[in-house]
Amino acid sequence: MSRIGKKAVAIPGGVSAAIEDGTLSVKGPKGTLSMGLADDIDYTIEDNEIAVMPANKSRRARDFWGMQRTLVSNLVVGVTDGFTKTLEISGVGYRASAQGQKLKLQLGFSHDVDIDVPAGLDVTCPDQTTVIISGIDKQAVGQLAAEIRRWRKPEPYKGKGIKYQGEYVFRKEGKKK
Repeated sequence: MSRIGKKAVAIPGGVSAAIEDGTLSVKGPKGTLSMGLADDIDYTIEDNEIAVMPANKSRRARDFWGMQRTLVSNLVVGVTDGFTKTLEISGVGYRASAQGQKLKLQLGFSHDVDIDVPAGLDVTCPDQTTVIISGIDKQAVGQLAAEIRRWRKPEPYKGKGIKYQGEYVFRKEGKKK
């Protein structure tokens, strides 16, 4: 039994959900999100809650149960509050600047790194060493953050690179003389 799957997802005021043609669409103040429904899972909307239950006793249905409930929860949270990831840049000469739908990174390469921001996401740089990514789709926010971080992962000796806010970088001691 999935402990997460047993809990129904509450639908707050101002948010509407509908199931039609194999998709669940959730509409709220920040926009509309939808997802395809899994075959082995039953979805029901009643009393301002979305319940997710396995359709049968198969292994696949039990495996998908908790994850599908979490995906439904992410839709509801996305259209009400949205999601945010913050990246911190550390290193001499490393900086970032947001210019419309482009993010320009200077990471010690011979050329600047220009990243196109996908539609539906917002990237801001309150200072040169901080990048804030926000949007209603949790997967898209996390994907863009991972792609930006991939350009310079934090290294263990000096700690230079791009890391998530709050991420701990295990530091190593250098060579002994």
